[in-house]
Amino acid sequence: MIENNAVDMIHTDPLTSGGIRETKRISEFASMYGIPTAVHFAGSPVGCMASVHMIATIKDFVAMENHAVDIPWWDDLVTGVPKPIIQDGYIAVPNTPGIGVELNEAVCKEHLRVPGYFEPTPQYDKYIVDEFRKGGSYPHLDENGKLVNTR
Repeated sequence: MIENNAVDMIHTDPLTSGGIRETKRISEFASMYGIPTAVHFAGSPVGCMASVHMIATIKDFVAMENHAVDIPWWDDLVTGVPKPIIQDGYIAVPNTPGIGVELNEAVCKEHLRVPGYFEPTPQYDKYIVDEFRKGGSYPHLDENGKLVNTR
């Protein structure tokens, strides 16, 4: 679509288009064809500021669509930046270390959708295929192609 100029603008989402690096690469590719980038974002102020840092490097950036800012406590989830985070439609790129914000743990805990704050997550200790593939996540075969590790 980009190479054929079949679009006037691309609208990437860093959370679903491969993360910050891949979104940046897509934007750079589009820019080679004169196609500008708009960015979709719906998430926390932490993700927002990560996206802002990425956007600051995009040559033909147009706008970042942002959802969740209508939540009254959204800005309060982080510290380290002027509030409101979005002022007159703009977000300043912090010049502090990292992405420029720190979690406000008290506010985060107050607004959890599911109880527990950084609780252990043993469900993620296994590879997704562990329950389906015999022998663990890395099948080991002998020189004849026969499985040599079993549970």
